[in-house]
Amino acid sequence: MSLPKSSSPRSLRADLAQRPAKWRSACMAGCAAWLMSFGASAHVTLERLEAPAGSHYKAVLRVPHGCSGAATTGVRVRIPDGVVSVKPQPKPGWTLETERGPLAEAYESHGQTIRDGVREVRWHGGVLPDEQFDEFAILMKLPAGAGRTLAFATVQDCIGGAVERWIGLPAAGQSAHDLPRPAPLLRLTDPVP
Repeated sequence: MSLPKSSSPRSLRADLAQRPAKWRSACMAGCAAWLMSFGASAHVTLERLEAPAGSHYKAVLRVPHGCSGAATTGVRVRIPDGVVSVKPQPKPGWTLETERGPLAEAYESHGQTIRDGVREVRWHGGVLPDEQFDEFAILMKLPAGAGRTLAFATVQDCIGGAVERWIGLPAAGQSAHDLPRPAPLLRLTDPVP
């Protein structure tokens, strides 16, 4: 297929009108799929969707937009059971807080038994305009158990009291893409030898 020699909008429209309907339908389907991909990326997501079980991992949560046009002013992340040694990254202009609580299972670290840890991380007080994105990072040690999926339930607070709850979990056999507000998910893979 070659492009028309003239690049004026009128000649391009005339050329497209002469193309077979099948070609135009394929172009429309491709454009629709491309546009729908933006909806899939509009969720709060993890930068990496897989990590080795039992490894140290840097979770990077990407917040791509505000709440129905309102700027984001807070991000809260619930730490899944089994995740330990949680260390969130501070962000300039944001206040960072953690909530500690008992762990599902105690673990050993540097000769000490650790029974409690960070259960929730909160960044608040900043302003992330709707037309911008940002990333919020947390270092952690993942639990053993390849094949498991961890959900990082996330709540996004916005100006005017608007809230987006990214907490949906897919049922067995269901895709997270089928949910309106899925939690960011991390699949644990086989440990690296």
